This record gives sequence, structure tokens and C-alpha cells, in this order.
Amino acid sequence: MSKNEPDSAPSARSMWWALVITSVAGFMAALDNLVVTTALPSIREDLGGALDDLEWTVSAYTLTFAVLLMFGAALGDRFGRRRLFLVGLIVFTGASAAAAMAPSIGALIAARAVQGVGAAVLMPLTLTLLTAAVPAAKRGMMFGIWGAVNGLAVAAGPLIGGSLTEHVSYHWIFWINVPIGLALLPLARLRLAESHGAGARLDVPGTLLASGGLFGIVYGLVRGPADGWTDPLVLTSLFTGAVLIAGFVLYSSRAAAPMLPMRLFRSRGFSGINAASLLMFVGMFGSIFLLSQYMQGVLGYSPTEAGLRMLPWTGMPMLVAPVAGILSDRIGGRPVVAAGLFLQAAGLAWLAAVATADASYASQLPGLVLSGIGMALYFAPAANLVMSSVLPHEQGVASGANNALREVGGALGIAIMSSIFSAQGGYESAQSFVDGLRPAVVAGALLVVLGAFAALVIPARQGLTARDSAEPDASPEEAEAGVTEASAGRPTALEPTATR
Repeated sequence: MSKNEPDSAPSARSMWWALVITSVAGFMAALDNLVVTTALPSIREDLGGALDDLEWTVSAYTLTFAVLLMFGAALGDRFGRRRLFLVGLIVFTGASAAAAMAPSIGALIAARAVQGVGAAVLMPLTLTLLTAAVPAAKRGMMFGIWGAVNGLAVAAGPLIGGSLTEHVSYHWIFWINVPIGLALLPLARLRLAESHGAGARLDVPGTLLASGGLFGIVYGLVRGPADGWTDPLVLTSLFTGAVLIAGFVLYSSRAAAPMLPMRLFRSRGFSGINAASLLMFVGMFGSIFLLSQYMQGVLGYSPTEAGLRMLPWTGMPMLVAPVAGILSDRIGGRPVVAAGLFLQAAGLAWLAAVATADASYASQLPGLVLSGIGMALYFAPAANLVMSSVLPHEQGVASGANNALREVGGALGIAIMSSIFSAQGGYESAQSFVDGLRPAVVAGALLVVLGAFAALVIPARQGLTARDSAEPDASPEEAEAGVTEASAGRPTALEPTATR
């Protein structure tokens, strides 16, 4: 029996149990990306803290999630996916309880960082465990259900967070994970089969370099507005982060088995879609972070009302993605992704233009709808563009890299746009908030436009199947081995971030 296969042959019952367990676990981890956004004003009122503290309640999760995601997948392949899935679930559940009971903003940020560690182990293994439990002929349907559940989590995040904050307490956006996690633990232990990945690689030096570098850059961006950009700690943090990232690139170019092989970026398609993904998430996450506070703190909406009003943006992919998928099959992924990013940028520009201290929801709605349609057009073909840009046996690491860069983009977006907000405005009054919001969201729109131009770099015909995208000199045996490794040994499309 291959180490890529579970220890027992999959049955219909184990297949459905695997779908339920992995979908619910993925729902929890995906939900925590945006569930905090509509609770930020309540958290600030209860625990205090400045803008940079609020940034870290979101960024601490996304940053640790991003930099450890590929490492978490490799740990599962090496030591057992079910075993590490249980470890990640325990860490995530425990950290959720700690966040709910946090007595201070600092304790909450620390708990959110640990939550991100748990999610980084948990999330990539949901797909590999499901792959191992489902026969190849049924994976399309199962992956579709799994992806839809995780997409629903992202769309519903602001609404769930707002409803719990308003009608119960913001603490329950964290407490809700605890009974779910405790229920999943025995089910996962009893119903999931153990499996391993072939050739699993643990790139500890690469993980440390990437983690340290990204933390340094984000920390410097977050502290810069409060402490001053010439503050020695801010300058040291930014410089050290840049040096460590440069070291990561140099190391990954020479290492035998790096976490992220730099040779993948020789592909114009891989470089283009990853640059587009990074810039998309910089603009989108930073905007949602500020706009959710604007709707409550300036326009006076309750947390639930703010969550509902964000649905045309965050929920639109659930409606438009199928149409976008059909379009990308007919005309290719590049024009669909580029059009989506241009629409996302137009939506952000609209929202910035109409933002005032007493703006009506009707004036904002076109911008929210444009942003939602743009998001859907981007996400539908993005995963296929990533997969078709590399050889079949590289698809696992390519997918992990793309998802990690998206999460990094989210953390950077919040830091960059909050810095612009702090430089131009603040929380002193409604007008002061608007004065900071408008240039920040305009900057987000410009970054997404850059992402659209990056998408245009992708080769026009890219979007073939993984097997067809193999290099011409790859033998049938090599192509088949690559498909097997990508589909059974490693996650092929970490859809939670592909459905946001």
C-alpha cells in the first residue's frame, strides 16, 4: 500500500463522514478571517486599544496562518494527516476559548496568533484528508460541496460576527468555535483514516526566514503611524524584515527541497496570478477592515446591520462564481480575472468617492455590488490558473504558495491602509474618520488595479487542464506521477481562500 493512501479502503460511509468533518473544520477556520471585522468597534470599546491594536486582532491570525500554512501541510504529510489534524483542531479550539476570555487587547492578540497557528495546521489537511477518503470519480462533487461550505463561511463572516456581537456578546465570535471543535475531536479520531504523503518536506530554515521577515515588515508598518517612521524600533523592524525576506528568496533559490521553490516564478503564468492574488488581497482586506468600522462608528449601523450591508460584497461570489467559471472555460481565465480586478478596483473607488459622514446606503450599494462581482470573477478561475501554470507534480506546493500569499496580502493590506488612514485622519470625529478612510480606500483601489495589470501578464491560452500544462518533454509516467502526488499526496486547491 502506498503511503499516499489511507490505511484502509474508503467506503461510502467514511467518505461522507470525511466530507462532514473536513467541511465543518474548514468552515471554522475560514470564518475567523472576517468574523472579527464587524466586532472591532465593540472590542475597542470593551478592551481599549488604539488602531494598531485593532489591526493586530485581524493580522495576528492571518499572518501566522499565512506563514505556517505550507509548513502545516508538510507536517501532516510527514507525521500523519489525521494526527496533525487533531493537533491543529486542539490548538485552534483552545486558542478560541482563550480569545473569548481575553482580559486585555494584548491577550486577545496573542490568542488570535495561536488561533492562526492551529488554522495553518488544520486547514490544508482538510483537503488532503478528504482526498484520501473519496474515490477519484467522486472528488469533483465532494470538493464542490466542501468549497461551497467554506465560501459560505467567508461570505457570512461579517454577518455572523455582527449578529453575535449585537445580540449576545462579541466574546461569542470566539466561543462559537469551542463546542464545534470539541464535537469534531472524537469524530475525527474515530471516523477519519490515517494517511501520509510521499516525500514530505519540512523546510524549517525557510519557514523561520519567511515568518521572521513578514512579521518584521508588518510590525514596522503597524507601529509606524503611532511611533513615527523614524523611530529606531520601526526602522529596525522594517530593515530586518526586508533582510530576512531577501534571505528567504536567496535560500529558496539554492536549497534542495525549499518550502517555496523560486524556480516556479520563472513561469509567467505563476508569477502573474500570484502577483494579482497578493495585490487583490492587499486592497480587499484593508478596505473591509476600515469600511466595517465606518459603517458602525460613522454611519451608526448596528453590528448586524453592518454585516447585512456588507453581503452584496462578500456574498456575491456565491451567485456569480458559476457564471464566471463558465466564462473562463470559454474565453480563458486571464480576461476574466483581469476584468474582475478592474471591477473590484472600480467598486473601491466608488466607495471612496461617496464616503461622507452621513452617506446613505443607496449611494454605497453600487460600489459594494461592483466589488462583489469583481471578487467573484477573480476567484472562479484563479485556482485553475495557478494549477495550469506549473507541472502536475508541482501543483501541491503551487496551491499552498498561492494561498499563503493571499493571507500575507490580507495582513499587509490592513497594515498599509491603516497607516494611510492614521496619517490623514483618525477616530476623533466622524469627519476625521472619513478624512482618513477616503485616501486609504483609494490606495486600495490603485493596488487592485496593479493586480489587474499583473493578471494581464498571464499567457493568453493559460487555463488548460493540469495534465495538458505539463512541459512537452515530460513523459506520460512523469505526468501521471505528478497528478497522483498533487491529488492524493498534497492539497491541490485550498479553496477557502479561493472562494472569498
